[in-house]
Amino acid sequence: MKTYPLQSLNLDEAMKLQFKVIDCITKEFEGHQFLNRGDLGVVMGINKPNTTKKVEKVIADIFDAEACILVRGAGSGAIRFGLHSILKCNDKVLVHKAPIYNTTKTSFDMLGLVPVEADFNNVEEVKEVLKSNEDIKGALIQYTRQKIDDSYDMEEVVKAIKSIKDIPILTDDNYAVMKVSKIGTQCGADLSCFSSFKLLGPEGIGVIVGKKIYIDKLVEESYSGGMQTQGFEAIDVLRGLTYAPVSLAIQASVNEECVKRLNSGEIKEVKNAFLANAQSKVLLVEFYDEIAEKVLVEAEKLGAAPNPVGAESKYEMIPMFYRVSGTFRKHDKTLEKRMIRINPMRSGADTVLRIIKEALERVN
Repeated sequence: MKTYPLQSLNLDEAMKLQFKVIDCITKEFEGHQFLNRGDLGVVMGINKPNTTKKVEKVIADIFDAEACILVRGAGSGAIRFGLHSILKCNDKVLVHKAPIYNTTKTSFDMLGLVPVEADFNNVEEVKEVLKSNEDIKGALIQYTRQKIDDSYDMEEVVKAIKSIKDIPILTDDNYAVMKVSKIGTQCGADLSCFSSFKLLGPEGIGVIVGKKIYIDKLVEESYSGGMQTQGFEAIDVLRGLTYAPVSLAIQASVNEECVKRLNSGEIKEVKNAFLANAQSKVLLVEFYDEIAEKVLVEAEKLGAAPNPVGAESKYEMIPMFYRVSGTFRKHDKTLEKRMIRINPMRSGADTVLRIIKEALERVN
């Protein structure tokens, strides 16, 4: 099996990104302003907390974007609002020839959008589909992999689309932000959407960055008090963005160490190990025998989390051992019996491999 995981930032690159976050904060906030929990409500003239407006300016600067808005509904809500801002009911939208993420599909249904498929792994096909469907009004690109064999490069796909037609492009950057060198808008897209919860931030807050013309529309429409991201929530988004890059870079290095050690034969029951973005970047461990389900039962008893909370949220520190994704099960139904996926979270490789070894001892 061949996978094409996204290239993660190394520790030095992650440190530079952390320093950029702090530099952007200091350019917008005075010291005393940042050392509090922020204001509340709808301030006259801006219709949102002053702190939230400042945080949005900081986030836009972090990602070299024109504007930013924090919205309710986490990553799914951000994508839903973003699609609404660039498209109208019955508009055709270019998407990858792959299963659309469930909540994104719901957004398509809610907004009355019509998907038109092209294989993003083949930029020439992307161009041909655009040429043969002149009424396509926008495009959605998911940054992480939707299929096992996905290998497309975000920047190449964006350039291919824009070379044929200057339609607005929205990127789903969940599980990629703070892990890769450029998010969608830095690759030429119009809007990037992601969840703050997946970046050590607060629950329920989504982030949209990109072109001011589309974000201004959302600001104008989101005028009710209950829709506002309050000051303390906005500050928590920034705290998460500060700590996420280095934390995720360490996590990536642990994944790589685990793959190297497992494929060197350190645990004889393991047939193969590799990395994949499914959705977050995870370690996939294949056993010779059909013991995956039993290993997962024992791993939980040994301290491994059996399921995600927010998929790399602030609550997830212990390693997570769980079954392979639906995408992989569709590819090969037998994998569910022979393979597990592991996200080390904040743990080290020694902990991950110890739990695998001890779980196997209990199974055998």
